[in-house]
Amino acid sequence: MLIMQIAVPKETRAYERRVGLVPDVIPKLTKVGYEILVENDAGLEAGFSNSSYEEKGAKIVESADSLYKQASIVLKVQPPTIDEIKNLKDGTLSISLFAPSGFKEEVKAISERPLTVFGLELLPRISRAQSMDALSSQATVSGYLATLCAATNLPKFFPMFMTAAGTVPPAKVFVMGAGVAGLQAIATARRLGANVRAYDVRPAAAEEVLSLGATFVKLDLETQEGEGGYAKEQSEDFLKRQQEQMTAQVAQCDVVITTASIPGRSAPRLLTVPMVEAMSKGSVIVDLAAESGGNCELSKPGETVIHNGVKIIGARNFPSQLATHASFLFARNVTELLLLMTKEGALAPDFDDEIVAGTCIVRDGKIVHEPTRQLMEGAGK
Repeated sequence: MLIMQIAVPKETRAYERRVGLVPDVIPKLTKVGYEILVENDAGLEAGFSNSSYEEKGAKIVESADSLYKQASIVLKVQPPTIDEIKNLKDGTLSISLFAPSGFKEEVKAISERPLTVFGLELLPRISRAQSMDALSSQATVSGYLATLCAATNLPKFFPMFMTAAGTVPPAKVFVMGAGVAGLQAIATARRLGANVRAYDVRPAAAEEVLSLGATFVKLDLETQEGEGGYAKEQSEDFLKRQQEQMTAQVAQCDVVITTASIPGRSAPRLLTVPMVEAMSKGSVIVDLAAESGGNCELSKPGETVIHNGVKIIGARNFPSQLATHASFLFARNVTELLLLMTKEGALAPDFDDEIVAGTCIVRDGKIVHEPTRQLMEGAGK
C-alpha cells in the first residue's frame, strides 16, 4: 500500500507560535495509513517537543526543504508563503487557514502550479462541519484572552468586593458582537464577576447572550443576519444609526470588547472617535477585529493606543498567545477535515461533498472558489 506522508512544518509568518498538528491527534492519522513528518522544533513554541511527536509515531525531519521534498500533504496554521509554495512538490495538497482576499500573491503563485489548497475560513456553516470549524475554535481562544487582557489593563476590579473599607461595585463590560468570540468574552467576563451587557446585529443571538447571564442590548434597527448565521455587511446609513444609538451604551462602560467581523470583508466600524471620547478615563477597549480594519476607528494591530485617557488595545493573532491549546483545537479541526477526505487508506477528496468543495480554493492549479476567482480577475485588471 502506498504510504501517504503528511508534512508539519514550522510556522514562519510573523507573530505565529501555533503548530498545524499536535502529538495527540497523530494516532488517528497513522491508523488510516498516514506517515507524519514534523520539521525539527516545529511545535516548540506551542509547547510540543520533538520527543512528544516521536512518542506518538511521527518522524522528525531536520529542515523544511527536506520535509517538502518527501510529503505530498501539508498541514499548516498560516497559508504557505511564496518561498514555501516554490518548494512544494507538484500535486501537493495543503490545508491551512487561508483567507484569499488577504493573500492574493500566494493564490496567484499556487494557481501557476499543479497544487491543491484548502482554506479553513471557507468551511460551510453546517452541523456536519462543526468538528472542522477552525474559525470557531480559534475565536473561542480570542474571546477568552480579550477579556483577560481587558481585566489586566483596567485600573479597577472586575468583580464586586465587599470590604471593611466599603463595597467596590463590579466593572461594567460591553461586548459588541455575540458570535463565538463574543460569547466566550461574555462568559469569561461573567466568570470574573463583571456586570456584562452585549449587542449583536442578529436578534437570534439574544437567547445565547441571556443564557450566559448577560443583558442583551436592543437597538431600534433592522436585523442584519446574513448567510450561514454570519452578520452581513452593513450599509453606511445603518452603521451611522447604530453608532448614534450605541454611544450612550458605550459611555457608561468600563470595558468595551469588539468582536464584529464579516468573512472576506473589512471589519465594520462600530466605535468612532467621539464614542471613545464619551468614555471615562481609564476605560479599556479591546478590538479583536484590529487586523481586518478594526471595529474602533483608533485601533492599530498589535498596539495599545491611549486616546483621551482610554486604552484601545488592537489585537494581533490572539490565538497564538495561547499557542498550546489553540494548536490543540486547530489540530483536531484539520484532522477531521483530512479524515473526511480519506477513503480506504488513501487520500481521495470527494469534490461533490459540500464541505470539501466549499473549502477548496485551488484544485490542481485551477481556482475553483468562485469569489476568489473573481477577486483574482479583478486584481489582474
